[in-house]
Amino acid sequence: MKKNVLITGGAGGIGSECARIFAENGYRVGIAYNESEREAKRLKAELSEKDAECEIFRCDVASRGEVEAMFMSFSQTLGEVDVLINSAGTAQQKLFCDITLWEWNRMFDVNVTGVFNTCQCALRDMIDKKAGSIVNVSSMWGITGASCEAHYSAAKGAVIALTKALAKEYGLSNIRVNCVAPGVIDTKMNAHLSNEDLAQLAEETPLGRIGTPREAAEAIYFLASDSASFVTGQVLTVDGGFI
Repeated sequence: MKKNVLITGGAGGIGSECARIFAENGYRVGIAYNESEREAKRLKAELSEKDAECEIFRCDVASRGEVEAMFMSFSQTLGEVDVLINSAGTAQQKLFCDITLWEWNRMFDVNVTGVFNTCQCALRDMIDKKAGSIVNVSSMWGITGASCEAHYSAAKGAVIALTKALAKEYGLSNIRVNCVAPGVIDTKMNAHLSNEDLAQLAEETPLGRIGTPREAAEAIYFLASDSASFVTGQVLTVDGGFI
């Protein structure tokens, strides 16, 4: 029986690779996006050409109303959510004392409240059928903290704590909740970095290079799949050994 996956941030670098991997493995794929409509439509067309069942949904995950509407549309088009991938996120580099309250709140609204919203909606059906898998995307900075990214680090650290708490709370319902913490990955989120900065980060990475979105997505798929059927509450770093 085919399973359904919902991927927030599904038009982004890591999210789009997740969509491709799940489609390749026979899943019906829901791609949630906020501002990247053109990329989402292009990705849907790409997957449809390969005979994958795919739908796109515009949603700001920070809005509970929009998340509820997305889940309703998902159920009407693809069915119940079997796997949830929380890849939507926002980042910013700024000195801590220069961060505005709005920037702090928005960072948590998207990166933490967004995960809260989608997890609550997905868990309704997962609890009823006593099956499901959730993979949240954090960051290595959520583990170690990063200078000039205090609000981002704090939010991603909260995602890790939420992951571990949900894994304990819903394990008896046969629902697994895990987390991937990527390092420096070649995505638009890091496009602001100069070539010199990227070269320095690659040099600091034991594997000597920057990671690819596909590599992060492969780790996410593993945790979501039956290959990780006895794995829950874990944080898998995909950082080339950076930390």
